[in-house]
Amino acid sequence: MQRWIRFDHAGETGFGTLDGDVITVHEGDMFAGPEPTAQTLALDSVTVLTPTEPSKMIALWNNFHAMAKKLDLSIPEEPLYLIKTANSFLATGGTIVRPPSYGGKVVYEGEIGIVIGKTCSGVSDDRAADYIFGYTCINDITAIDIINKDPSFPQWSRSKSMDTFGVFGPVVAAGIDPSGLSIRTVLNGEERQNYPVSDMIHPPRRIVSFISRDLTLYPGDVIACGTSVGLGSMKEPRNTIEVTIEGIGTLSNVFEQNGGPS
Repeated sequence: MQRWIRFDHAGETGFGTLDGDVITVHEGDMFAGPEPTAQTLALDSVTVLTPTEPSKMIALWNNFHAMAKKLDLSIPEEPLYLIKTANSFLATGGTIVRPPSYGGKVVYEGEIGIVIGKTCSGVSDDRAADYIFGYTCINDITAIDIINKDPSFPQWSRSKSMDTFGVFGPVVAAGIDPSGLSIRTVLNGEERQNYPVSDMIHPPRRIVSFISRDLTLYPGDVIACGTSVGLGSMKEPRNTIEVTIEGIGTLSNVFEQNGGPS
């Protein structure tokens, strides 16, 4: 297993593999034969960036059996998804900010994310794994009150694509089998979510294959696989929210309530 990380160090952007608290700096292309250099950096000497620079983040809805049961939803025959725009992307350590245009509830959703490793279009289920570079932690933030504000048009993209609402990282873990992992979300020190990847309705290979038949996926693109029970709103003036997946790490951010209209 390798844990790939992007960072800023002394004003320069770089990438490498993270082992404990030490980064081995690499050169070249993370997705196409990167080469290690002799340089190492301490994790606390860098600013951690999002582990990739996606062209898009795709987010699934209703992809866990437990959540479907709780909401009394039918099991979807195909993956159901929306797209979060690039302006929303935020790294671990960044502050999630309420936009001044919105004063309603802001909801967290801890998820596992698929990271694409090579250009992917129209691939079959049995080939889809070849296009998965690795996995990352996701916090799919939502301005929940906007979705059904206008009964004529559910506003999924707007509610999920506000600045800082597409949180992912801290690394991409390559060479892991996600099927035995669990996603744990902790809000202000209290566990709110702890659910297994194995409860997923559509597994990663099926997701990648299906989406690739609709649109081309590029190296670094991220697919948020959906969430399960325990999601909720962040109510304190200042909230610490952490999403942890063993083998990947902890995505940790703060949400500030200020900024919305009174």
